[in-house]
Amino acid sequence: MSGYKDQLIIDKLVTGRIALLLKHPFFGNLATRLKLVNADDWCPTAGTDGRHFFYNTKFIDSLTPKETEFLFGHEVLHNVFEHMLVRIGDRDPQLWNIAADYAVNQILKDANIGDMPKGAKGENKGFQDDKYKDWASERIYDDLFKTAKKNGKKFLEKLGELMDDHQEWGEGEGEGKGGDKANTPGKGKPTYTKEELKKIRDEVKEAMVSAAQSTGASNLPGALQRLVSDLTEPKMDWREILQQQIMSTIKSDYTWMRPSRKSWHTSAILPGQANDEMIDICLALDASGSISDQQCKEFLTEVKNIMDQYKDFRIHLWSFDTKVFNPQVFTPDNSEDLLNYELGSGGGTEFECNWEYMKEEGIEPKKFVMFTDGWPFDSWGDEHYCDTIFLINNPYERNIEAPWGMTVQYDED
Repeated sequence: MSGYKDQLIIDKLVTGRIALLLKHPFFGNLATRLKLVNADDWCPTAGTDGRHFFYNTKFIDSLTPKETEFLFGHEVLHNVFEHMLVRIGDRDPQLWNIAADYAVNQILKDANIGDMPKGAKGENKGFQDDKYKDWASERIYDDLFKTAKKNGKKFLEKLGELMDDHQEWGEGEGEGKGGDKANTPGKGKPTYTKEELKKIRDEVKEAMVSAAQSTGASNLPGALQRLVSDLTEPKMDWREILQQQIMSTIKSDYTWMRPSRKSWHTSAILPGQANDEMIDICLALDASGSISDQQCKEFLTEVKNIMDQYKDFRIHLWSFDTKVFNPQVFTPDNSEDLLNYELGSGGGTEFECNWEYMKEEGIEPKKFVMFTDGWPFDSWGDEHYCDTIFLINNPYERNIEAPWGMTVQYDED
């Protein structure tokens, strides 16, 4: 393409970003920080890696001004939700990309940002369905997966098509070729090491908070308000919340008969707690691969430290995937063995099996704690059976919120 034509495309993109900045400042702020890069040699439409806006000149030339605004908003949201920077794990890549597009396109439609690009027959080129309003990408994926499993993937052909290029930017532990080389047309798609991807994530988060502060977080769509809130509002450590929730299951008084262990290293004699009730809780460990052995041990160590403060307790502990396995019961008599519990491994993740197991065994805990990645295959379980805490460890999607119960984010030091 001639230099003159290429300049016209750049002018069109710059104009689209300015329009977005004037109409929707949050989106415009994040769009203007992306470097425009001609990617005719490898990108058929458009794409982003969190730092750059890659484009194909023919594709951009086919868009109207409002469709260009929509496209920028689309790429901005992919960055905000880290769709392009996370591993999809055992998910179907095509379904995951479609789910991500459904999520971001719905937000753009609800916020009245530009126009979705049209196909050759005048229909919307991308994926959008009001059914998915306020749905997270993971929930949309699960819905699509069930439909695909029932009807086959042919049903996807009737839904639409991806309007941009979805890439996996990571290159594992190998050498990346990102940075300045991404600005050189004809050099192919850039790749990044894990360290570089982490820097990109941090840059996007910093830019998002800055954009929200300058435009007003209260003016953002609900999903974005939650993201900004998670980044800016102080959070209690998961250990503190876990201790508070376990302690809330009993009524406590104080006595001078049993000193607190915390006072043993001092010369002062402090009162210990005298509890008239037994702590009775259930712990379930997601064995689908979301929890490492080290994280499991850290979690169980924290539980044991809490239990050591009490006279009597009963812990029902098990692992699960699509069913419960390796169930064990711990009391003060064998509490030392708690730290030797083996997580095991499994496949699939069905939360319902935990409630089915408790009902079959006649177990009615005062508190049920599930340590999981927050990606159930279907239902989150029975919200009416017992008080439930979802301790979520998911490095790929940091803002998963359970639809009921209490959600606590697991953060490593």
